[in-house]
Amino acid sequence: MRCDYAEAGVCRSCTRLSVAYPEQVATKAARAREALSPAAPGLGWLDPVTSAERGFRNKAKLVVGGSPSAPTLGILGPDGHGVDLRACALHEPAVAAAIPVVADAIAGWRLLPYDVPRRRGELKHVLLTGTPDGALMLRFVLRGTHQLARIREGLPRLRAALPGLAVVSVNLQPEHKAVLEGPTEIPLTESQTLRMPLGEVTLRLRPGSFFQTNTAVAHALYQQARAWADLVEPASILDLYCGAGGFALFTAGPGREVRGVELSTEAVDGARASAGELCARHPELGPVEFTAGDATAYALGSATADREPADHTAAGYLPDLVVVNPPRRGLDAALTDRLERSAVRHVVYSSCHLDTLARDLARMPSLRAREARVFDMFPQTDHLEVMVLLSRD
Repeated sequence: MRCDYAEAGVCRSCTRLSVAYPEQVATKAARAREALSPAAPGLGWLDPVTSAERGFRNKAKLVVGGSPSAPTLGILGPDGHGVDLRACALHEPAVAAAIPVVADAIAGWRLLPYDVPRRRGELKHVLLTGTPDGALMLRFVLRGTHQLARIREGLPRLRAALPGLAVVSVNLQPEHKAVLEGPTEIPLTESQTLRMPLGEVTLRLRPGSFFQTNTAVAHALYQQARAWADLVEPASILDLYCGAGGFALFTAGPGREVRGVELSTEAVDGARASAGELCARHPELGPVEFTAGDATAYALGSATADREPADHTAAGYLPDLVVVNPPRRGLDAALTDRLERSAVRHVVYSSCHLDTLARDLARMPSLRAREARVFDMFPQTDHLEVMVLLSRD
């Protein structure tokens, strides 16, 4: 894929642009096999799930630089100043079309971009998320509230220019450090929920909710988890690090109890609403419930390794199938030890980091890795997602 920004030397984020896409995928698949083979000998591999080469990113995380009259939306250059990448070809069409409109609004409102070297200014980032049907979530990350009134005043005109703009908020990040957003969110629209349709399941994303960057490949990831769940036929499922509830909702089934656990209360609220809608349309499904809390603490609960609590909804209960989708650091050693010593029959492990995945598989030798698949969430880069089905012999 050709990119004017890469050819001009102003952006080097896509490190594999010069490599043909089939070769990119083959290299990732080979790297995954090599990384996991010591911990999972004889592991069977399904064909990789591929992506569109461009126009696949449902999110734009844009650093704001430049001046009030001529803002840049893109990344920081080596000198700490903004580099404009508003025409990046990786974004989905709705997101790509919205970026220049938002840039024009920022200039019209005369918002002061944050100057990183001088530690001055207000507007730090613009965060845009799009859905397959063209709905948008927009978040402005400000240092403080000094220019909040300008955004409020200009918002009606921006929404008229972007009819798909469903959710708008301001996030406050007052600190000077490499953190994308802060703890305070100020809603500017009545709705603060973006509906993300994925076939028969609709996720509800709140500002700050985690969702995979590539919608089509994320959908395939959830469908694969459902296929594995249907294969092993669990009576109960626990989805740890469940986020907006994608794995839990897709693996729900008749007579099957499903529970998701997620630290973010906002994500749990959205997951509960999604579950209510899904179960209303499909009354044959078993209960799908969500709990706000730390995934490791919940899995450890008060149960001992040799005695499961009788209450299937109690903390510490490990059901027939556990789904884990941890951050890059992988699972805590206490959690892998709990899974290894428990009676859980199956684990579905989704990972964005091969090293921590291989480490965690080695920590659970009694759960044999049966099948795995690479999901290419991030074309033009070395990053990949891998999901593995483990079963106790």
